[in-house]
Amino acid sequence: MTAPISSPAPRSHERPPVYVIGGGPGGLAAAARLKDHGVRAVVLEKSDRVGAAWHGHYDRLRLHTTRRLSALPGLPMPRRFGRWVAREDVVRYLEKYAAFHDLEVVTGVEVTRVDRAPDGAGWVLRATGGRELTAAAVVVATGYNHTPYLPDWPGASSYTGRLLHASAYRDAAPYAGQDVLVVGAGNTGAEIAVDLVEGGAARVRLAVRTAPHIVRRSTLGWPAQRTGILCRRLPVRLVDRLAVPLGRLSVPDLSEHGLPRPDTGLYSRARAGAIPVQDAGLVAAVRSGRIEPVAAVASFDGAEAVLADGARLTPDTVVAATGYRRGLEPLVGHLGVLDPATGRPRPHGARTLPAAPGLYFSGYTNPISGMLRELALDADRIGRALAKSL
Repeated sequence: MTAPISSPAPRSHERPPVYVIGGGPGGLAAAARLKDHGVRAVVLEKSDRVGAAWHGHYDRLRLHTTRRLSALPGLPMPRRFGRWVAREDVVRYLEKYAAFHDLEVVTGVEVTRVDRAPDGAGWVLRATGGRELTAAAVVVATGYNHTPYLPDWPGASSYTGRLLHASAYRDAAPYAGQDVLVVGAGNTGAEIAVDLVEGGAARVRLAVRTAPHIVRRSTLGWPAQRTGILCRRLPVRLVDRLAVPLGRLSVPDLSEHGLPRPDTGLYSRARAGAIPVQDAGLVAAVRSGRIEPVAAVASFDGAEAVLADGARLTPDTVVAATGYRRGLEPLVGHLGVLDPATGRPRPHGARTLPAAPGLYFSGYTNPISGMLRELALDADRIGRALAKSL
């Protein structure tokens, strides 16, 4: 599965390979589909193993998408993983996927910059160790959750409690008996808050800036993911209107517990990147008072977290589930392919820009239909497009 760090250069009469940057699910799926089309693809992974990000996620994590709709091209997920696949099983699946497809994976190599080849035909990748790799085309798949983001809260640097990003959270054991403030009411923040409650934290509060849409993961056997797939075919305003009565029927009103219903449309928010929170215990924990919603964090003052409504808390630990950035600027920011407002690639899937032909991106959206499913579709499109162009 893992090739030597120094991959042999192609002979003069051979076309350079397609390099895939990133050994996560998006990169592995793209490489597998390219191989199916007879295109040599070499995966470059900066860590020492594939699926590195999944090794680092918190232990409680399970996919919110079903096993069947989360498999990558060419290899179903085993039935023994269950309907909602656990983090450790995702890791096993990715390792098996690379081995099953006999992918050419080079670990321990971080690509730091991508440039057009001097002759305009292909690309040059600059990587650790002074390497320069020539590519016929490039697929960038470094991941949606690449660089942990911490807001620049005033006073954070002098906060005397413990402040960590959610990427550093593994399980509740170190926080047993503590007063913990979780910042961010997305899926990660909600699940970590539930994990802390169940793991013995003395008090858990959830700082909410914008009230989230909450949906049931499954209703009478029908997964929310399938509804998300259907929604993508409907007008945004229609889905927003339909979601209001459905939400009231399926999720109780938590306003009296400090978590009001959102005043913005579900699908409008999802299109902007705010995926609904799938209930994995949050609703029950809020209703019982075990999780206390509070206002957003505005600043820190010594041992205190100062909230937007003026309240002051003295938690032992603050877990910031405040998201990630794509971190693509050093790699491709000079090529004019990134949206200056969001840092996300302007092209996606099989589309490339005229100024950057042969440069593809996969995995930089967070669709309501499920990220792994969309990565698989992207891989198919990229494979077909590259096979045709090469």
